[in-house]
Amino acid sequence: MKYLHTMVRVTDLDASLRFYCDALGLRELRRHENPGGRFTLVFLAAPGDEAAQVELTWNWDPEVYTGGRNFGHLAYAVDDIYATCARLADAGVVINRPPRDGRMAFIRSPDGISVELLQRGDALAPAAPWKDLPNIGTW
Repeated sequence: MKYLHTMVRVTDLDASLRFYCDALGLRELRRHENPGGRFTLVFLAAPGDEAAQVELTWNWDPEVYTGGRNFGHLAYAVDDIYATCARLADAGVVINRPPRDGRMAFIRSPDGISVELLQRGDALAPAAPWKDLPNIGTW
């Protein structure tokens, strides 16, 4: 058995690509347009880790999705959690659970999918401004 991907339904493909690619740093690997089925699939992965893919499914006909929190979360290891969170915040992403411990943070996609960021290796020493920031919303 081999892990292939995790599928996430999205309501706005452009907003989702800005979040997952421009802000989070994933790269688009391939795209499949299905006019007959009226949907687009976009496969993304972290640079250098193409085996762990996220499939964004955009149905062309509007639908309302609920329960993003029930999905659980996607998780990515990052080289510097503070620098990653600063870059995301600069891109307009809300840091719902700041990395107060130098180890873990949570953000959300435009469709409410929770994304966990974990410091690769040992936790960084707690540092300002992160160590003093409260949680924002749910994560």
